[in-house]
Parts: sequence; structure tokens; C-alpha cells
Amino acid sequence: MSSLICGSLAYDNIMQYEGRFAEALLADQLHKVNVSFLVPTMRREFGGCAGNIGYNLKLLGGVPVVMATVGLDSAPYMERFAELGISTQCVRVIDSSFTAQCFITTDADSNQITAFHPGAMTFSHENKVADAGAVKFAIVAPDGRDGMLQHAEQAAELKIPLIFDPGQGMPMFGGDDLKHFIDLATYVAVNDYEAEMLTARTGLSLAQIAERVSALVVTRGELGAEIFTGGKKIDIPCVPAEKIEDPTGCGDAFRAGMLHGLTEGFDWETTGRLASLMGSIKIASQGPQNHAPSKADIEERFQKAFGYRFG
Repeated sequence: MSSLICGSLAYDNIMQYEGRFAEALLADQLHKVNVSFLVPTMRREFGGCAGNIGYNLKLLGGVPVVMATVGLDSAPYMERFAELGISTQCVRVIDSSFTAQCFITTDADSNQITAFHPGAMTFSHENKVADAGAVKFAIVAPDGRDGMLQHAEQAAELKIPLIFDPGQGMPMFGGDDLKHFIDLATYVAVNDYEAEMLTARTGLSLAQIAERVSALVVTRGELGAEIFTGGKKIDIPCVPAEKIEDPTGCGDAFRAGMLHGLTEGFDWETTGRLASLMGSIKIASQGPQNHAPSKADIEERFQKAFGYRFG
């Protein structure tokens, strides 16, 4: 059965400035900045949380149904989904907008200047969860504010088990909104920084949040992850990566592993380990969707890391 992935589709435009921003910015003139950076290299990556999660779930042999809004420039992304065999039945094209885009310029010291244009993402509330048909699980990942709220509520009304993944969308919501999401969700997935923000905004401890859901998953980078479920904590080890290339999209890869484990009925330890492995595979490649292991390769890596096969 398919999994519904509500979230953003976006283009990531990544540029490299060979100098240092500090040399172009005058400390006593920051009130009237007018600078231009020559960027000899530029690449465009397919991204967005829903796109990244869907891509990784497809690698695992899952059936992702991506629900998102894109703009008049979306043809390359839609062609990519067609090539990958990922359904676009719930992707709505907004002809008056561009697809959400991130523009990232990095200097020689790895400092970054980033601009994000939400574009068609702000129309995500026009999509309806019911239009996806029968799905086994759903995830609400960062997207337009109204869309995230409505999709969580619609999934709950339809009794679809829901993962709430606030991610970088968390600053859009106050404490009461976040409590509402938690009460609608079956599972909550955050990284360690987001966990601190979630507890600060809601006034709830991690233990209290875990009591309201079937499982709370907190990822901690190289320290692995923690799964709070059934009154206990399961420690998930970090899988050593072949190399550390680019962390962009690692959290989305983790969530795809989590979705696959839930869909297949794995226990939480196996689900967490698979999710951890997916993040480790992703971090060894540039961009969020350029790693391409086969399912057999993923199974082999899992067995090598943990001594047994999943599935």
C-alpha cells in the first residue's frame, strides 16, 4: 500500500563564490549593503522535503504518493518523477507562480548566504488528503503553513496514521498550533534542535510529548537517534558513512526509512536502524537526490551494519 507524503517540492540552486564574503562586506557599511559576487559554478538540484522523502522511499521499493504544489517551471521535476515511477496524481500546478526555490551561495570559508522563495508552496492548502485515495500512512513535512495544518487535520479525520515532521517549518507555528499537531499525529519526528524548540514552544517535555503519541523520534546526527515509545527509549546507532559529502536531505532520507519500516510492519528497532542507514547513504553524495543504491544494495548494507536482514 502507498504512503502519502505531504510537503514541498523545490529546486535548490547552489552556487560557489571563490572568495570570502568577509572581504566584500565592510563592517561600518552594513547599513547600506550593495554587493555582487561572481559565482563561476552553479548547479540545480531537485529538492523539497516531499520530493526527497518520496525519492528515498522509492529506492526502498515503497510506493510514495507526493502531495505538493509546483509552479509554471515544474516540467523538469514532473519528468523526473515520471522516469522514477513516482505518482504525480496529487501534485497541483499553480500557473501563476514559480516552484519553490532556494538560492544558496557558499564562500571559500563555507559561509552561506541563502534566499528562499516559497512560490507555489503557499498554495499547498488547495490539495486535499482525500484525493490521494487509500494510503496506509501519511507524513506532513514542511510546506505552506495552512497546508500543513489542513493536511494533518484531514489525515486525522480519515484515520490515517500520521507522522508530524515540522522541520524548518516549525517557526511558522506557535505553541498551541504545535500542541494541536501533536494531538493529531500518531508519530512525531524531529532532530535534536527541533526537539528543543518544540519543547520550548509547547511547554511540554519530551516525555510528555511521547505520552501523547505512539512514538517520538529524535535524530541526533552522528550520535544516532532516540525513539520514545511505550514508556521506554530505544537508542538507534549512527551508521558510519563511506564519506561525509553533503548533509542536505539526510533527515528526509531518515524519514523515508521510518515510513518504509512502519508500512512494512517492522519493529521500532529495525525501523530506526533502517532510517539511520538511509541517512548514512545519503550523506555520502552531493545534493538530496543523487544517491542511487538498489534495494538489494540497501539490504546488503543493512546486514553488514547490523548482522541481520530487514523485511
